[in-house]
Amino acid sequence: MAAQRAYTTHPLVLRRVTVRGVHQVTPRMRRVVLGGEELAAFTRDGIGHPAFAAPGFDDHVKLILAADGDVRAALPAQLPHGIEWTPAEHRLTRDYTPRRVDAQAGELHLDFVVHGDGPAEAWSAAAREGDELWFVGPKSSLRLPERLDWIQLVGDETALPAIGRFLDERPLDAPAHVLVTVSDESARQELALREGDTVTWVVAEPGDAAALETAVRALPVEAGEGYVWAAAESRALLPVRRYLQRERKLPKDRLNVTGYWHREEAPAPEAEATADAAVREPARIPSPLPWLVARAALRLGVVDAVADAPGLSAEALATRLGVSEAGVGVLLPLLSSYGVVVGADDGTPGLRLGPAGEELLDEHEREEYTGHEAELLLALTHLAPALRDGGSPWRLASGGTLHEAVAQDAERYGELVEECEQLVFLLGGLTADPLWEDVGTCLLTGPGSASVAAALDDAGRRLRLRVAEDAVPVTVLRGHVPAPERIDWTAGPADVAVAAKALAHRTDEEAALLLTRLAGWTRTAVLVEASRPDGLSPHAAEAALHAYAATGSPLRDSAAVAALAHRSGWEVERTIALGWGTEATVLRRA
Repeated sequence: MAAQRAYTTHPLVLRRVTVRGVHQVTPRMRRVVLGGEELAAFTRDGIGHPAFAAPGFDDHVKLILAADGDVRAALPAQLPHGIEWTPAEHRLTRDYTPRRVDAQAGELHLDFVVHGDGPAEAWSAAAREGDELWFVGPKSSLRLPERLDWIQLVGDETALPAIGRFLDERPLDAPAHVLVTVSDESARQELALREGDTVTWVVAEPGDAAALETAVRALPVEAGEGYVWAAAESRALLPVRRYLQRERKLPKDRLNVTGYWHREEAPAPEAEATADAAVREPARIPSPLPWLVARAALRLGVVDAVADAPGLSAEALATRLGVSEAGVGVLLPLLSSYGVVVGADDGTPGLRLGPAGEELLDEHEREEYTGHEAELLLALTHLAPALRDGGSPWRLASGGTLHEAVAQDAERYGELVEECEQLVFLLGGLTADPLWEDVGTCLLTGPGSASVAAALDDAGRRLRLRVAEDAVPVTVLRGHVPAPERIDWTAGPADVAVAAKALAHRTDEEAALLLTRLAGWTRTAVLVEASRPDGLSPHAAEAALHAYAATGSPLRDSAAVAALAHRSGWEVERTIALGWGTEATVLRRA
């Protein structure tokens, strides 16, 4: 029997609502009541869309605003089964948790923290009855474990809508222990507590990591099966996550920690003066030195050592890491200047993590310096000869192709699988396609296979799944669907094959070989690939370069995928736009 998955996906729909009322919940919280026909099932431009659904207590909708006030120009394109974030220079988006969803009244309640800053808070302050608001989502809902003895709900003021909704709707019958940090006593709210529940209010500045960690450590550790949900400022949650994972040893399926917002540090007057001067002077290309030093600090264990034992001397740190004092002495002044550690040169006894070091405690942050993405970046040191002579920077750097590397390295392949996890939110257009009507057996290959399996399961497509030999390990698929078969390339045919991000780490020659092998399996194949950058990503301009570093080819658009298909004996039947720059190309054997 399949294990319970952590999330349920929802169709991504762009909706228009209007303001029905604005209420002041507390001096620190403003509630906007929204309603409209598009909260029910509706049709736009001939495409039918389902009614709005946000069953999870911490679901998020993405509000769409515009810095220049022209919201219509900032709207994404609605696809039949998804959203395409087209380029929009002045688009602003912010995620908010529905405080209440009243399907019968056709209303959605959103709560905004009154902090006097930010586009969404400014919109709520100016909102009047009849004003319109556009939003997308939610894309998924958290699935809590079915049986729990207790749950802890931890957060700051931004988490109050989710916490309040949990207590109102009670998605599980277990005592709830609530901890909320607020900027002052006026932010406290009446919560729907039951017998056995507890609530702790802590007055602290927004984003105060020390206050939040101290309060979490003071919570009683109960016996039995429990769950901790936490949401607050992203950096303030880093020591909380570390405590829950390392000291309380909560497994991943009993923990959900989400950064709801990110505090921007106010620049010092001298920094502002420097910034003004930078505007007047020609722009300088940033040095790679901070990146290289941060990578060395992570790979040597400096960040973890200082986090585990704050107050270490440079000598003790060197001994702990098994590195010479001279080596540590080379790193510490730079780590101090970049804010990774403090106490290296300010006369303070012992080393502590600085703001940048605390951010590097986050697994996603450190992957930028030590994971697959970092290895691709280092391969770009060979960009010039690769462009001049042909081939991929990766091959010039390592002596082999990226596909050869991941085929022999399960950990590296696992990173590709993790990168593809977001794919599950985009596959509604594929799973709704008529091609599945007479399909009984599906071959999966590529690091996105787990997402395809999950999407088919969500869509009620009960198929016999097969996994190709060099595809995602079967253990990754378990927990999404009943265990699929693990096969090699000599087994019998399948009704359809889906290659999910299987081309993204292959050269053109390797991609053509894969397509030729698929032709021996099936008459119908589907390629799921990103054909253009994600319009919401701040790094969209780098997408083509990353693709080139990996494969020696730019990001393959529809024409490039079609050319590879024709080269391998396939014809392109049609292309399904999935959103976020991703397409599914349906192939038939010629």
